[in-house]
This record gives sequence, structure tokens and C-alpha cells, in this order.
Amino acid sequence: MLKTFRIGGIHPPENKISAAKSIEVLPLPKQVSILVSQHIGAPATVLVKKGDDVKVGTLIAKAGGFVSANIHSSVSGKVLKIDDIVDASGYRKTAIVINSDETDTWEEGIDRSKDIVRECTMAPQDIVTRIAECGIVGLGGATFPTNVKLLPPKDAKPEIIIINGVECEPYLTADHRVMLERGEEVLIGVSILMRAAQVHRAAIGIENNKKDAIEHLTELAKKFKGIEIVPLKVKYPQGGEKQLIDAVIKRMVKSGALPISVGAIVQNVGTALAIYEAVQKNKPLVERVVTVTGKDVANASNFLARVGTPINALIEAAGGLPESTAKLISGGPMMGKALITEDAPVTKGTSGVLMLRQEDTKRKPMRACIRCAKCVGACPMGLNPAFLMRDVVFSNWEVAEKDHIVDCIECGSCSYSCPANRPLLDYIRMGKQNVMGIIRARNTK
Repeated sequence: MLKTFRIGGIHPPENKISAAKSIEVLPLPKQVSILVSQHIGAPATVLVKKGDDVKVGTLIAKAGGFVSANIHSSVSGKVLKIDDIVDASGYRKTAIVINSDETDTWEEGIDRSKDIVRECTMAPQDIVTRIAECGIVGLGGATFPTNVKLLPPKDAKPEIIIINGVECEPYLTADHRVMLERGEEVLIGVSILMRAAQVHRAAIGIENNKKDAIEHLTELAKKFKGIEIVPLKVKYPQGGEKQLIDAVIKRMVKSGALPISVGAIVQNVGTALAIYEAVQKNKPLVERVVTVTGKDVANASNFLARVGTPINALIEAAGGLPESTAKLISGGPMMGKALITEDAPVTKGTSGVLMLRQEDTKRKPMRACIRCAKCVGACPMGLNPAFLMRDVVFSNWEVAEKDHIVDCIECGSCSYSCPANRPLLDYIRMGKQNVMGIIRARNTK
């Protein structure tokens, strides 16, 4: 019997339209806009100025604190300006705008060969340092600085590295293609993570709708000591850290606790590949695989795109914006965010660009709650979304906090399962931000 997490979950239509499409290298952009805040934590501190010449891999912004990440140029050329631009969500953020000279000149010391470097002899601390230097963050969406995850509190002992190969979000196929096309590098990256964390066990969780990836990595893993491939039942949101830990090792992370509290460090397959490239090739995180898809998209594909590339370049490469498009999403339909502008840049956390049709986005009229508890049964965190929405409607923040609103992972399972079409997640997300603000203010007194 296939493993899965124990609480809640749903199975929305998968719509993995681009699953069979090999990764294509997107043509170099003529201009990139690289945000200095594209990770969880403090924004990076800008190191360059207008007129500076840069190469691919040049450090252009340095981590602005312990929880932050270095930013590197993704093209060679000249810095045009440092200015505020509109990001994918419509917020104004500082960006370094670089005009490409189209020579694609890389910094010296970066190994661009396709030769696979299998053996890692670095000391654990040196691995963590290299990961930090190369600006590696979680590529599953959270964009948490990877080096910080590898520096747990002294009283916490890692026991296992868990790799997220689930990709449970509908439409997205970037991780699937990475596992199929860069599988050996992913496994070397996992072994490097094991070395850095000083653990002897790793597990890669992959849902059973990716049988080709399961078979491929299972065969490759025979050459790697301590790495297990774990097939999982298809269920959303299995890619959530706590859900994946429960599915793979049957340990529950308590409310407010981190994965390390049960001995686990969780990373994404794309992150494992980036770690391989950083440690074995000295390559900073300057590009990532992005799925560009939709039911009416002419050439739904998986593109290897440079960070800072305008999203409209990806749309054009996929055949252009279909006339039927009613909404553009950065990410997937469940946890993605609506795009305000096509000019927004690709960031380290951009997993997909989704073009949804009108019939896929139109909301049905909201009706009164019928107390069916389907939202409760769907919630993977064991919360009561109907009660949380009530708390928010009445601005009852103290009760919302006691009802664990901050534990919500914003997966959207509640809204998806509600027969009364109630926008549960919209209210909970808003209330969660309010409660988190109250908690921060309380803790600073």
C-alpha cells in the first residue's frame, strides 16, 4: 500500500499537460530585472551601481542578514539602473536592471561543462558556506535560504534528509522533468546534503503519477548509499513539509514546531540540483526550470530560464497568450498568485506560469455555510476553516489565534472542497496576516 499523509487532503484534476515535454533552454533575454528580495528573510544589499560591468555569476547583492540570500547576475552586460519595479504580485520592490551584451560571459571558476562530478570531498561546514555563497534557496516555492536549514539549533539533531519530488500542484511539471533529465545530479546533490547535515539516510518522496521518475531514480539510487526512493499515493498538498514528513517517516510536526524537531530536513528536487551545481561546479543560482502551461497554450513547455527574465518572454516562447486567457498565475492554480503584469521578472521561486481560461477562473456565487464539515475533512493541518472564516469576519483575532490560524499552509483545500462556494482561504489568509502582526508586536514589547 502506498504511503501518504494522514490528515485531510484532496485530489484535484492533475492537468499535467507539459509532463512529456523535455526542458528547453530559453533564449537569453536582452534585459533582466533581478529583485534583491526574492527569498524569505531580509533583502540582499546591493553591491553594484549604474554603469558597472557584470558577468554571469557576478555577486551583485549580498545577503542582508542571517536569513537572507546572495544574488548574482544572470547575464553578462552593464547595469542600467537600480530602481523599484512591480513584482508578480503587484508590489514595488528594488531590482537591479541589467542590459545584456549577449555574449553570455561567465565569471572565472564556474564549471560550465556537462561532465558529472560525482565525488564530494568538502567538509560539512565548507558545503554550507558554498551553498550560502551561491545564493541557493528552496525552489519548491518557499525560497527559504538553504544554508540556514543546514544550521539547526544545537539541541536539534538531524536524522534524515527528505527530498520533495511530489510536485502535487496541478499543471506544474518542472520537478518531474528535472528528475527525469538530471536525475544523477539530483542524487549527488542529495548525497551532498547528507554530508553537510552529517546524516546517513535520505528519502525522495515521489507521487505515483510519476512512475517514470520513480523507476529512473530507483535505478540510479542503487549506486548511492543511504538514499531511498519512496512512492507516494497521489494526494494534495503532499508537497507541504509537514505532510511530506508524515507521509515518508510517519512523524507529526507539532503546531509551531519546525521539521528539525522530528529529525528531518526537507528540500526540493530542484534545490538538490542547485546544490550539486553550487558545490561541484561553483555555479550560483542564476537560472531555474519553469513550467509554462494552460489548456489552450500552443506549446506548453518546461523552460530553463535565467532569473530576471520577463515573464512575457516565457509566454511568447510557449506560443503567446491565448485569446481565451482570463487570468495569469505565477505558480499553480491552488497556491499560485495572480500576475498583475506580464513584465514581472522570473525569480528564484518562480515554478510556473499558468494561463487559465474564463471557465476555469469564474467564481460561483457564495452561499451560506451548510455545516457539512467538508472543509474540516479536507484541511491537512486539522483546522476548522469554517470557524476560522467566522473569526476573521468578526475580527475576533484572539479566538483566531487560539484556533491556530497561523498553522494554515494556504493550500486552498478548504475552498476547493466547499459546496457553498465560500472563499474560505481568502478570509483565512487575510486573518493570518493580522494575527501574525499581532504576535510580532507582542513579542517586541
